[in-house]
Amino acid sequence: MLVEVNLKPLQGTRFQPTGFPDLGAATYQAADSTSMLLVESAQSMANRMEAVCWDEGNNDWSQALKGLPFIQVIDKDGMPLTNSVLESHRINSPYILESKDDAFFKKLRNELGVMEKGRVDLQLLAKTLLKYDVNSLLHGVFLAKKELAGGRLRLPRALSGFVEARDANVAASGGVKKDEVNPKGETKKGFGHVPFHRDEYTGRITAFFNLDLAQIRGYRLGRDVEDLLTVLAIYKMRKVLSEGLRFRTACDLEVDGDIRVNKPKGFIFPSLKEAEEVLPGLISRCKSYFAEPVITTVNFKE
Repeated sequence: MLVEVNLKPLQGTRFQPTGFPDLGAATYQAADSTSMLLVESAQSMANRMEAVCWDEGNNDWSQALKGLPFIQVIDKDGMPLTNSVLESHRINSPYILESKDDAFFKKLRNELGVMEKGRVDLQLLAKTLLKYDVNSLLHGVFLAKKELAGGRLRLPRALSGFVEARDANVAASGGVKKDEVNPKGETKKGFGHVPFHRDEYTGRITAFFNLDLAQIRGYRLGRDVEDLLTVLAIYKMRKVLSEGLRFRTACDLEVDGDIRVNKPKGFIFPSLKEAEEVLPGLISRCKSYFAEPVITTVNFKE
């Protein structure tokens, strides 16, 4: 499924793109020599599509997703520390797999231990991930620990996204950090006037999403799971476009026009409300695949 939608700054015309150490903004030229700019990377969009699913106030899934499995990590006092939804590497988080309390790791190793030799059974891997950490089936995972099938257990992203801008131009500006008390003070210690420069950009912004339906079918977990993962992915895309486009202080965007589905042709992209209405029923139908209890608790001990 190939989806794209135009975006624009919420105010004005300038925006601040993602930046990288020793590189800065990722500017490049398209094949037709159009100046291009990466506004938000695939890895960052994956994090955003996970973050919008989480209710920080209640430390749980957002309302429509309640009942999905995830791994809750608690500290020595029994307080929530992190979880597999918010961790960058999901179930492969060191807070989950490197804890001195290795009860969950041993359980995982026992369930996946049949793949110590021979080819990796992707259906078994997918079934195990669905049981504990459904997000990994959409956003990918790499279980690097050698004790788990020699570190060969991995799934690529089934859902990915990125944001780029065409006809990108630099909007150079700057300012001064002022010190009216001691304008000529030692700047290394934070005193004195400190001038700085700032590069923002203008351009025509587009968000792109890609959902690999063949990969989801390739898990061979049945139609109910396929439907759940597909609608969950649509929910994530819609939720980011609805609530998750404030990438940075100087990069607050909004949707500019209708969502376009380039593949499959003729597919009507569901609204956020439609996805929210369908998800509880799909979650209920897949309940037998999930861990019991549905929230797996890991005690993190250093």
